[in-house]
Amino acid sequence: MSDNNENQSFKLEPTGSTQKHADKMMMDEASNGESLDVVLDPKMERKLLLKLDMAFVPIIMLAYLSCFLDRSNIGTGSPSFLKFGSNVKVAGMPEDINASDGEFSTAVSIFYATYVLFESPWAVLMKKLTPRNILTGLCIVWSLTTIFTGFIQGVGALYATRLILGACEAGLFPCLNLYLTMVYRREEQAKRVSYLMSCAAISGAVGGLLAYGLLQMDGIGGKAGWRWVYMIEGIFSFLIAILIWFGLPNNPTEAYFLTEEERWMMRVRNEQRRKYMGSEEFSWEEMRIAATDPKLLFSAIVQFCQDILLYGFSTFLPTILESMGYNSLMSNVLTVPVYIWSAMIFIAIAVCADRFSKFASYIFTVNIFGIIGYILLITVSNPAVKYFATFLIGIPTYTAVGLNLAWLNINVAPQYRRALAVGLQQTIGNCAGIVAGQIYRKSPYVLGNSFSLGAIVVSQIAVVTHGLYLRRQNKLKEQIESGEKEDTRRIHTGDGAVDFKYHY
Repeated sequence: MSDNNENQSFKLEPTGSTQKHADKMMMDEASNGESLDVVLDPKMERKLLLKLDMAFVPIIMLAYLSCFLDRSNIGTGSPSFLKFGSNVKVAGMPEDINASDGEFSTAVSIFYATYVLFESPWAVLMKKLTPRNILTGLCIVWSLTTIFTGFIQGVGALYATRLILGACEAGLFPCLNLYLTMVYRREEQAKRVSYLMSCAAISGAVGGLLAYGLLQMDGIGGKAGWRWVYMIEGIFSFLIAILIWFGLPNNPTEAYFLTEEERWMMRVRNEQRRKYMGSEEFSWEEMRIAATDPKLLFSAIVQFCQDILLYGFSTFLPTILESMGYNSLMSNVLTVPVYIWSAMIFIAIAVCADRFSKFASYIFTVNIFGIIGYILLITVSNPAVKYFATFLIGIPTYTAVGLNLAWLNINVAPQYRRALAVGLQQTIGNCAGIVAGQIYRKSPYVLGNSFSLGAIVVSQIAVVTHGLYLRRQNKLKEQIESGEKEDTRRIHTGDGAVDFKYHY
């Protein structure tokens, strides 16, 4: 160990007394409240991050992809798909279970009743139940539920499976998101959230094609094609549950694939994030602070408005394209480039957001493209221009939602406070799924597109207000730290500490 200017630079030792001594000294310095500024070799740290990405990100992405596919399966049998879709075999589901159009629409919407209700509790319970237990358990239950959906015979059973799916899948996204905060630094999270959110776009690109392929099994074993869709995708999700159990350790610092040297680096990184992670003990006071935090209010407003766009655009894109004059097959094929474009843009912008620690400006900028896109979609009649407009709308569809979540992630600490904030933000945001189903009623969806345009405008106002609020809070902390102002704030811990700088 040697001093390097103002920083302490540790030479990493894989084993032996040097590491034990360094570990002890690091813990002692942290417990004494001294500033620990350990410099890790940048090349070694990049290698560690790559290793973490290769181990964790594929499992996290597959888990969310399977969740999104299972959740949206019912869309392959919805009346709207029957009206616009070309594959008449899908019509078998409502008829086989004797469901009217109204009952089937209720089954689509009832999912959100438990989905929005359980997001916050699962997020808060993750630390107590441990990430591996909660994520594996939820995945197993929704996998079995999806499989059993292939055997239902009535509307009541469909309602029950949709409610169970909502309750289980409610925990997946907030818990996976919180798991990322356990592994990565604040300035490393936006890119990883983009990997997670891009799965929603990927599912849009491949979900319809996958369902189409599975529906070709119609009649095999005496079962309708829609039943095979549920059973096979449910089995796929069950396999993902096994991957989660063995691939996502409760303590990423002690992951099986890390060398002793890399585990030491993870411990250093954790100590550097001690204030961000916080106490292991649950506290109702932390819950109260999170629930009354203005940052949560701003973030929830933005999330709700952006989710109007996400749910409306991603759900009804095929029928929006068909209203332009494309046939049903072509309208589904044409969605694929839009989804791929959206995912690529999101990842690229998320990398920039991490690098420059800017969020408000990026969200505001991508929303401008969405505003232009909706104006073209509403006012122009040329199909080529309208199709171009969908690419513009695709820019903020996933990007703004994911960046807004990452923005909240990095600005709320410690962990229990962040868990409730993320859960509540997702609960409020996902209520937009209920709204989207009501405003997108009739092609060419002028009401739905106009409402989405208005939602983006409201989001822009909330984004600017949120950014200005964080900027003012940073300035206030600087004045308190320099002695210019007396600290009269009520919250001084976690992200309320004067040396915790908000990213805006």
